[in-house]
Parts: sequence; C-alpha cells; structure tokens
Amino acid sequence: MSAEGAPRARTDSQTGAPATAATLRELAVAAFASALSMRVCDAMLPRMAADFDRPVTDMAGVVTAFAIAYGLFSLVHGPLGDRRGKLGVIAVATLVAALGSLACWLSWSPASLVAFRFVTGAACAAIIPLSLAWIGDSVGPEARQRTLARFMAAPVSGLIAGQIVGGVFADAIGWRSAFLLPAALFGLAGLRQLLDVRRARDRGPATVQGGVIAGYVELLRNPRARFLMITVTLEGACAFGVLAFVPSYVHDAFGLPLWHAGLLVAVYGLGGLAFATWAGTIISRLGSARMAVAGGLSLMSGFSIVAWASGWWWVAVGCALAGFGFGMLHNTLQTGATQAHPKARGTAIAGFAMCLFVGQSVGVAAAAEALARVYYPTVFTVLAVSLTCVGLVAARANTRG
Repeated sequence: MSAEGAPRARTDSQTGAPATAATLRELAVAAFASALSMRVCDAMLPRMAADFDRPVTDMAGVVTAFAIAYGLFSLVHGPLGDRRGKLGVIAVATLVAALGSLACWLSWSPASLVAFRFVTGAACAAIIPLSLAWIGDSVGPEARQRTLARFMAAPVSGLIAGQIVGGVFADAIGWRSAFLLPAALFGLAGLRQLLDVRRARDRGPATVQGGVIAGYVELLRNPRARFLMITVTLEGACAFGVLAFVPSYVHDAFGLPLWHAGLLVAVYGLGGLAFATWAGTIISRLGSARMAVAGGLSLMSGFSIVAWASGWWWVAVGCALAGFGFGMLHNTLQTGATQAHPKARGTAIAGFAMCLFVGQSVGVAAAAEALARVYYPTVFTVLAVSLTCVGLVAARANTRG
C-alpha cells in the first residue's frame, strides 16, 4: 500500500507514534486480515457441516456471530481508542484476533467455533475503524482523502481474498487451515504495532471526558455528524440491498451455479480496488463533491446494467462499474466522517461504521420483502436510482459545515 501524502513529522495525538509509511503498512496488513476473516467462512460452510456431521443451516452462526460481534463492539472500541490511544487499542485487538483465529483452527465443536468467531469479530471491530480515525489524526486534510482511499485497498483486497481462500483451502488442505493465514497476519501486524507503541513510551492523556454514551450523545448533537450518519445509512441500504441479491438473481435469470454467481460479488470488489488504485488522480481532477456525484451516477449505471442485463457477462460489467462508484461515493463520506468530530474521531468513525452496518441490514431486509412481490429488475432499478440521490446528498454533506 502506498502511503503517499502521509507526513512523517505529525504524530498520533494519543500515542505519540510517528505517522510513518511503516505504521500505515502495519495497519493495512491488519485491515486486510480483518476483512479476510469476515468472509473466509462463506465458502467453507458445507465442509464444516460435513466435518461436524451437522446440516449446513446449523453452521450459519459461524458467519453471523462474527458480524454481530463486529457491529456491537465497534461502538465500544471507538471511544476506547479516543481515551486510551488508537494505536494501542488496535495493537491489542489485532493480537486478540490472532488468538481468536488460532482458536478457530483448534475448535472441537460447532458451538466452540461460533464462540471463537464471536471473539475474532469483536477484536476485528477495532482495526479498520480506529485505523481510519488514526489516519484522520495523523494525516493533514490536504492528503487525507487520498491516504484513506489507498488504505481502503487493503480491506477491499481482503474481502476478495476471503471469498477465494475459504474455497481453496476447504477443497485442498481442509477448512481449519484457512484460519492459520489470518492468524499469522494478525500476529505479525499486532506484534509490530505493540512494539511501536511501547517504543513511543507515551500513550498520551485522555482527550475525551465522560462516558461512552455521553460521547455518542455529543456526536449526535453535531449537525454535520448527523447529516453524515443519515447519508451513510442510506448508502448502505441502497447499495447492499442490490448487492446481496445479485448471486440469486444471476442464478435464477441465467442458470449459473451459485458458486459462479457468487464470484460476481468479487468483481464488485475489484471495481472498488480499481478506484483505490487511481484515487489520487480522480480526487485531484474531480474534487470531493463532484466525485460523490460521479460515484452515485456510476452506482446507478452499474446496478441498472445488472438489472436489465441480457447475459451474465453484462452483470460482471455492471458489478465492476458499481464497485468503482461505491469507492468514490464512500470515500467522500468516509473523509467527511474523519472531519466531523476531530476531538473524538474514534467515536465518530465507530458511529459512522455502525450506521453503515445498520443500513446494510435494513436495506437487505427491505429488498427481500420487496422481492417477494416484485421481480429483481424493478427493485434493483429503484435502488440504483436512489443511489444517484445519495450521491447528491453526499456532495452536500462534504461541503456542509
């Protein structure tokens, strides 16, 4: 990952650790492993079920336990990072995630595997949100958006890798071995981070007073923060309301096997990775507000192509375009979130992440309800057009004081 634009002289206001390219690389490795862990079990559920002699439906908790823990604990880690130092909390959480992944490898029953996945998800909830908040503290406004975009290439790559690694390991050397890769990455990144924090010998005084709830109440009193939270909730609802049902749509409309249809979601991720690669040029030429509008239009175009595709290859094109658009739109909102509450960026990013999580959940549930009455293209088109409106709102959120 490139760390272009990250000034070397500035420091994390809580840890005193220099904002170096090395620190960004360590955070990127941990973020990659976190995203990989989130998706690594998806393709392995049938193998797990066979190994434990259980129905596949009994293994769904392996996926949901991670997601529930991630959503809940993100609200805890944000304020904790504001009070105790972001890099210190990330380091400890990354090492806990390493132990959780190792425990998944050693699990002896479905219940133990679900429990260890919950622990891993709870620890991973600290990594990406607090890394974004640390970048907000350590990188100046002139370079922050480019740095955030490049950093997000790591978790996007992790999501893609998770879909692939789970299937390959499950078929080749056994599903348990798939947990050793994130465990090793977490362990290496966490130890390096811990050494950096101890070397600094300055965890810094708490800059945020009061309890966790008081911190979120103060955040919600900020008009700019409220505006961003609502916008990212709508973004998550509309984008993931389509994306969650793309594999089912392709399977139903074009008769592709589900595993083949599922690969199209990886194409969406590749679109996001392409944005991260060219983010510097795009941001320089468009600016944040116009990039948000372009992102909404790209999402609308991509998902409209998906909705009315005459063949599955057009679905691949549409997913790539939509993924590219999501990168543009989400990066604008993400940058705004790092600026919304500078005195408590960890809390702000945690609230931002939770709103995205809630939006995804509500959007998928609402889309499922609509699809019970209306066929895929109509629902996809309505959500696609809505994303153009979200892009316009995001442009306003970027300039609103």
